[in-house]
Amino acid sequence: MSDAPKTAMVMAAGLGTRMRPLTDHRPKPLVEVGGKALIDHVLDRLVEAGVETAVVNIHHFADQMVAHLARRDDIRIRISDERAALLDSGGGIAKARALLGEDPILVANIDSLWTGGATPPLETLKAAWDPERMDVLLLLVPRGHGLGFEGPQGFFRDDEGRLTHSAAPEPPTPYANVGFQILKPQILDDVREEAFSIVPIWKALAEKGRLHGAVMDAFWMHVGDPAAREAAEAKLAP
Repeated sequence: MSDAPKTAMVMAAGLGTRMRPLTDHRPKPLVEVGGKALIDHVLDRLVEAGVETAVVNIHHFADQMVAHLARRDDIRIRISDERAALLDSGGGIAKARALLGEDPILVANIDSLWTGGATPPLETLKAAWDPERMDVLLLLVPRGHGLGFEGPQGFFRDDEGRLTHSAAPEPPTPYANVGFQILKPQILDDVREEAFSIVPIWKALAEKGRLHGAVMDAFWMHVGDPAAREAAEAKLAP
């Protein structure tokens, strides 16, 4: 698609506390799965999807991140430095706002991997993006089709693709956000540069019918702790 995002925001600043002891001496994005750092799994996917610039936020072991990212020559890397303070999922994007431009961007978490499926998930996301009808489009996985979707929090999706967020145990939500989305950066223009979650913005957009979801057919793996890393390695093994 001609209006598919060419810029991505890669959320890589977290402390990775659940991944300890693997993150005692390195940042979570540099933990390897299948012989490749998590950040490189994500950047490879973005390159395949036609993204030309990745804005990466850094905090934990920031110097290691800068050195590692400097080795990439297939995508333009810009750094959003959060060494002074972690800013969470909304604040991190808001701080990087000046680097992101005015066109829709792709936002990527570094702890989501996938395998299989008939269509590359980011192609599913790009094909569903319609800026006339939506301000945010989340990439979703069906419950039972991934590793790391055990809790009740997730989404309901109507026939038009509009989403409603829920954390209630009943009825169970059929879809989870896998940590990738397309959004219009302007939705963050009126917020202050401080730590905040993007979830309240999702909920406000959902009330307006502007939060949508696209469902991928690949198998999703949330690599949140050492056990999940081992499970992902087993799933990715040839």
